Amino acid sequence: MPTVETVRGPIDTADMGATLMHEHVFVVSTEHVQNYGIGSWWDEDERVADAVEKLNELKSLGIDTIVDPTVWGLGRYIPRVQRVAEQTDLNIIVATGLYTYDEIPHQYENRGPGLPLDLPTDPMVDDFTRDIRDGIADTGVKAAFLKCVVEAKGLTPGVERTVRACAATHRATGAPITVHTSSPTQAGRLVLQVFRDEGVDLTKVVIGHAGDSNDLDYLSELAEAGCLLGMDRFGLDIFNPTANRVDTIVAMAERGYTDRMVLAHDASCFIDYFPDPAARAAFQQVQPNWNFRHLSQDVLPLLRERGLTEEQLRQMLVDTPRRYFE
Repeated sequence: MPTVETVRGPIDTADMGATLMHEHVFVVSTEHVQNYGIGSWWDEDERVADAVEKLNELKSLGIDTIVDPTVWGLGRYIPRVQRVAEQTDLNIIVATGLYTYDEIPHQYENRGPGLPLDLPTDPMVDDFTRDIRDGIADTGVKAAFLKCVVEAKGLTPGVERTVRACAATHRATGAPITVHTSSPTQAGRLVLQVFRDEGVDLTKVVIGHAGDSNDLDYLSELAEAGCLLGMDRFGLDIFNPTANRVDTIVAMAERGYTDRMVLAHDASCFIDYFPDPAARAAFQQVQPNWNFRHLSQDVLPLLRERGLTEEQLRQMLVDTPRRYFE
């Protein structure tokens, strides 16, 4: 039986159950917390308890697994996530990779083949591979997939190096890849360009935030290439209203691409983009549905009303996520 790594260790992919393919437990910068959060808006125990409560609620709504693409650049800190995982039955699958829209961190920019410190291999590839094969730091938790970004700036030198490092790690380890993309600039096409050049198995690629687009021809092009479409920002109406997202899923299902779509919110238990209670409350007023409950309580009933069958919903929530990790 194929297995997939979670924060609590490997499980059979058959036990993943209903899976949301792009959610975050925490999006928290360590530097932000250490310099401005402690004694102000950050209390470690309180935030862990709150995360446990939110994920237990999600489990009670019928979701069994979340796939968490929080990597360097988004504040990945596995010991904190381990504390949460110990107190919930929900499975949490974590990633390795790098989140940047432009330049890479200084810790990588001068080290690697052909760089001032000329090394035989790219240290990004070495680090990503170690996270997958040996575990992240000394936690024992192994990453199960890779994460990179192609945003509106496109393939800047730093972004391209990161994307190619993820491709090289994918070839070496077999780990699948999720790419945050800018749908308004149709950055998924740039992903295809690089990954085809790098020999990536496109059936093991999620084009993240594809659901921000309602361009059926663009989405069909990605699906025809073999990629999975991340219909994964439900509740972020600022990018695309829920009604439009539902229309697009229904239309893509009618085109025969149900098995190429996965679902999520891109939500988090806590995000320090809105750190203090006043900022969180203000954003909640603007985006009231951006939470882990929205799909289960609102979106799935809408999809049923629009004629999607239970088999089609299972395909997007259970079968396709399982296939991605097998």
